[in-house]
Amino acid sequence: MPGAGRFFNFLVNSNLFIAACAVLMARHTSLLLLHTEPSHYFLAFIFLATICSYSFHWYLSSEPAPPSPRMNWLQRNQNIYLILFIIGLAGSVFFFFDLLKYWPWLLLSAIITFLYSAPKIPNKYFRQLRKIALGKTIFLALVWTHVTTVLPLIVSDQPWRIDFSLFALSRYFLIYAICILFDYRDREDDKTKGIRSLITYLSERGIRNLFAFSLLLFFILTICLYFYHYSLITLLVLLAPGIITATLYNYARKNFSDILYYFVLDGLMALSALLALLTGT
Repeated sequence: MPGAGRFFNFLVNSNLFIAACAVLMARHTSLLLLHTEPSHYFLAFIFLATICSYSFHWYLSSEPAPPSPRMNWLQRNQNIYLILFIIGLAGSVFFFFDLLKYWPWLLLSAIITFLYSAPKIPNKYFRQLRKIALGKTIFLALVWTHVTTVLPLIVSDQPWRIDFSLFALSRYFLIYAICILFDYRDREDDKTKGIRSLITYLSERGIRNLFAFSLLLFFILTICLYFYHYSLITLLVLLAPGIITATLYNYARKNFSDILYYFVLDGLMALSALLALLTGT
């Protein structure tokens, strides 16, 4: 089915898939913690803002890199990222006005997102950001947690609760563990380009320990939700992506396929949201 394959590649490579994941995760946050559907305007903002930020990032990723199907697709379709960036930016601005009262939180998201992609900007001052240790992985995990977990709770205008913090922290450490695998795959290329992250400094054992520690915190924080009246089936749904991520560690260190990283690992961030949708939990 060549047509289906091309459509699948377009969804993944154009970042429509990862934007859909962001929407699912934000919706799951609202349904799980607030027991209410989030605003459609808010979800539209998240979808378009994700398209905008990822298109900006990939449009700037044209410098030499290890060959892969995605990089080949990028080189053939770079203008698509520019078009999607413009659409995402225009849509984000449009829906931003519905969320204007929360502008400090939205500005924080924009700043963290920019810091992740800024080292790719072809300017000597921005390229200096490549030397900031730790930043790459932490910024990405922070912005995903902020946009898909903290923002849905902030815009609900509900008083902050302890279970909100537990869920936000557990999601952060799951995303961080997944980001470690991405950084492991990219570390040789990052070293060549002078991009510093914690993963470029650590030994194999150090990376494994960091990955295990991040997932351990994810499991502990998620299980703690049991003491705030979350059901066992809900906890199992939340724990599922962490369990799968743990089992993929050794395989992902040896297999750098685009499908594994940009579909399976990216999709794991939204797996709990999809399982909750399918099971009605």
